[in-house]
Amino acid sequence: MKPTLKYRPIMVAGTGSHVGKSVLVMGLCRVFKRRGIDVAPFKAQNMALNSGITPQGHEIGRAQVAQAQAAGLEPSVDMNPILIKPGGEASAQIVLMGRPLGNMAGIDYYKLKPRLTRTVMAAFRRLNARHQMVILEGAGSCAEVNLKRHDLVNLPMARRAGAKVILAADIDTGGVFAQVLGTLRLMTPSERKMMAGVIINKFRGDASLFSDGMEYIANKGGVPVLGLVPRFEHILLPQEDGVALERGELHGRAGSVRVGVVRLSHISNYTDFDALAAAEGVELSWLERPEELAGLDLLVLPGTKNTLAALKRLHHSGLFEAVKAFHKLGGKVLGLCGGYQLLGREIADPQGVEGPPGAEQGLGLLPVSTVMAGDKTTTRVRAACGEGLPFAVDGEVTGYEIHMGRTQARGTGRPAFRLTQVLGQGADQDEGQVSPDGRVVGTYLHGVLDNDDLRASLLAWARGGAAPEQADDYAVFREKQFDLLADLLEQHLNLEGLLDPVAARE
Repeated sequence: MKPTLKYRPIMVAGTGSHVGKSVLVMGLCRVFKRRGIDVAPFKAQNMALNSGITPQGHEIGRAQVAQAQAAGLEPSVDMNPILIKPGGEASAQIVLMGRPLGNMAGIDYYKLKPRLTRTVMAAFRRLNARHQMVILEGAGSCAEVNLKRHDLVNLPMARRAGAKVILAADIDTGGVFAQVLGTLRLMTPSERKMMAGVIINKFRGDASLFSDGMEYIANKGGVPVLGLVPRFEHILLPQEDGVALERGELHGRAGSVRVGVVRLSHISNYTDFDALAAAEGVELSWLERPEELAGLDLLVLPGTKNTLAALKRLHHSGLFEAVKAFHKLGGKVLGLCGGYQLLGREIADPQGVEGPPGAEQGLGLLPVSTVMAGDKTTTRVRAACGEGLPFAVDGEVTGYEIHMGRTQARGTGRPAFRLTQVLGQGADQDEGQVSPDGRVVGTYLHGVLDNDDLRASLLAWARGGAAPEQADDYAVFREKQFDLLADLLEQHLNLEGLLDPVAARE
């Protein structure tokens, strides 16, 4: 068999948080895939509430799932060995190699760093051995000098991996010269030698007006500027956690079906709504106040990392009573994962899994009760629609579960789905719940709205009409977005010097 080339790994590090590292890695994965290179993404440690499930049932960051898709791969736990999920005051759930290790404060987590470093490097070596090239993603700023001693994910990781480093900066927020030159100044001489170039991200306007700026950075920093990536709105991509929510960027286009998603505290897996927001004729908005529910065709309660905290937030904002009033007036409601739990009669956390032990009454729109448990469900599933599901379709749908709670039916509702396969094995169990009046649906299935026919049927149910004969193909749409991103990077960046063959692989 003819040997294939191996390439030196590349890391995309950042001058700070939210500079676009995840999207750049996503785009570079697609760029090199289109050049025939077997490329894989890697992020040693990701702090995110957006997560996904590998085919083996391991939980990893959703950004790495999307990056794997851009590379044409199934996601692997080796792509994100450590996932940190903030869930309460000064503590977070640590997910190690796809399984929950426990809730920890920062000081306790740092004590584990020697063990975690070994785990991270083992994952990287396995991934690197399987693929021609690995593109690593850093986290936050790569120049946090007070954190460098314990750093698992930035320049120390690049050194251990033998990676060349691209430094990404966000010009849209201002201060890009200080960002780049200050970051380079804080590096050691050996760290600066790893720098392959700088990317100025989210640029607005005429690029020719910044040519002297690029020259200044190159001269003062001693690192070439690979190019300016323009800020874009025509490409719809999954985004990291609360960034887009905080900035109000996640809004669908104007359309005939108005869908409102409640902005819960500790919101998780809001990528559940990517396909919905991209669908033709859908206007999707995020809600924080009771008056924003007026005129909606469908109200959605999304997932949350801390259901009881989200319930308190609903009470505090007035949305608790507003959601019940919306349903009483004939409104249709969908709850996903934590949102499903909120729709039930009671939520109990006797062991303090998500926070202080306690129990609270839920919205009472579904005849179910939830008890939080220490063991976590992380699985991919296939399911058939239940007979009572008001937007049921023929055939099976796919999705994935990530939750700590166990929800039991307590009345006259009907199952929303019937699981037929769990992690590739045959199954036969009820999942989710439909209210007796057929206007409230709850399910643990994330990603279920990515199923084209089901999504089209849901929207038809929401607006009270028939489903279209031909549903939008979200998988095709998503692939197009990856290609548009790759086109953009190839147009605006000088990438030729990044490919560095190091050896042949049999």
